[in-house]
Amino acid sequence: MRKIVYDVAVTLDNFISHEDGSVDGFLMQGEHATDYVERLKRYDTVLMGRRTYEWGYAHGLVAGKRAYPHMEHHIFSASLRFDGGAEVHVVDRDELAVVKQLKERDGTDIYLCGGGAFAGFLLDHGLVDQVVVKLNPIVFGHGVRLFGGSSRKVELALLESRPYANGVILLRYDVKYGGSA
Repeated sequence: MRKIVYDVAVTLDNFISHEDGSVDGFLMQGEHATDYVERLKRYDTVLMGRRTYEWGYAHGLVAGKRAYPHMEHHIFSASLRFDGGAEVHVVDRDELAVVKQLKERDGTDIYLCGGGAFAGFLLDHGLVDQVVVKLNPIVFGHGVRLFGGSSRKVELALLESRPYANGVILLRYDVKYGGSA
């Protein structure tokens, strides 16, 4: 079965962005960024919420197009709509069933892109299999939390820890669910 991998930059105080969705302060250049781009090549499918997808518009993404050309896109939103020529799939119902079906299909691991609330929703339902954190040497004070409002307790098994010269630390964990989802 394919794994869902939440591969995300985070501050020391557990935020993936400022409250307005901006990421000012994260280190965008360096060996950690090069390694991230290489990891993206391993995924063939991406999951993201509407806010994460629409965040790309300010960075050149065209509505209905893929943010990552080599990946099948599934955007989870009750309000987002595109015409028949869209390159992305909008999931507006049966979210858990869709995610479970994607995990059962043949392919590589699935990239969970951004979106603390959506990541928290999937974590709450036992569907995040691995977390790859690019821990940035900065404190935001407030913003969008790594797992949104999730209060699910899970254990993590450290698979990799890699410090970079610029202060970013890569941490890769398997998620270990105990009890019921």
